[in-house]
Amino acid sequence: MAGELPDVPRSATVRQRSFPFDRCIPLMAKVELVRLSKSYGGQPAVDGIDLEIPDGVLACLLGPSGCGKTTTLRLIAGFVEPDTGEVRVGGALLSSRERTLAPEFRRMSMVFQSYALWPHMTVAENVAYGLRLRGMPREEVRRRVDAILSVTRLSTLSGRYPGELSGGQQQRAALARALAVEPQTLLLDEPLSNLDANLREEMRFEIRRLHDAYRYTTVYVTHDQAEAMTAADLIVVMNGGRIEQAGSPQDIYQHPRSRFVASFIGGTNILEGEVLARDTVALDGLVLRCREGEAEGERAAVSIRHHEVQLSGEPFGAETNGAAGTVVRQIYLGAHRDYLVALAGGTQLRASAPMELDLAPGTSIYVYLPPENCRLLAA
Repeated sequence: MAGELPDVPRSATVRQRSFPFDRCIPLMAKVELVRLSKSYGGQPAVDGIDLEIPDGVLACLLGPSGCGKTTTLRLIAGFVEPDTGEVRVGGALLSSRERTLAPEFRRMSMVFQSYALWPHMTVAENVAYGLRLRGMPREEVRRRVDAILSVTRLSTLSGRYPGELSGGQQQRAALARALAVEPQTLLLDEPLSNLDANLREEMRFEIRRLHDAYRYTTVYVTHDQAEAMTAADLIVVMNGGRIEQAGSPQDIYQHPRSRFVASFIGGTNILEGEVLARDTVALDGLVLRCREGEAEGERAAVSIRHHEVQLSGEPFGAETNGAAGTVVRQIYLGAHRDYLVALAGGTQLRASAPMELDLAPGTSIYVYLPPENCRLLAA
């Protein structure tokens, strides 16, 4: 019956030569999590989340350590059974409290943080492993391996062993192996965490390039906001086992709905003050008009990004959103300078300013927080 769990074994051995993929999930791979929960030792790791990832979308589960993102990925993969709720892919029920379909029958490929390449196999043999396990004809295996090695720019390295590859090359080999079997869903668990900063930045764009080439539904776990902003169509910010906010990178960055999301995505100042009106907050003699959100209660928090704070040696002449301050710290970062400015009442603001603005600590300065960049946050 459509939508029911396929009638296949819960587990299978590697001796099995033919996997019944035609009886598994449909070709469309929309991922749906419905009231999904998982606890360990009485503590919720995933706490009743609902999420829909459309077919062909690259979604990043983003959050700090312990927020539940990796447990969510393992629930999708079938490595973990839910306490409550469901995992559906393409409309088919894959996981519930009553029964969980084994990972090998889910049309999914997973790239682990450690890459998990077979050390005794060459790159080509690693990529071919899953195809041979499925009993594909030798010529078809060769054709697919050659094609995916070309796309991942590994053709010249096909005869090398993993120990002879750089970190970035190992990462591409792990991706090639995952893509070769043509999964309907690709799962990536902190895939770039073992790389140095420059290589990690390069591989962000590589993952995005490969996704654009194949358009598999992809779930990518990371704690790195730059990775999420670079690679994702959809960012899912998690905290304490729950989803704080889900949306496009631009929506998450420009329109955070909570204090946690505002502070976790991009550098921001969080200012707390007394509510004067639904769009106005006062603190330390600074009156802030806000163009986004509405204040409720007697106190509220306002978010403004570091690069949105304006600094000048002269007063801005605005009735609101401007104040005098003193430079506490200045750091030269090449493309800009990072300032810490103290207002008269003790509130401190961070601001990114052009490198031409070179002011020593102790210098008097004026700050302006444009109303269109001030965002009122939910508690």
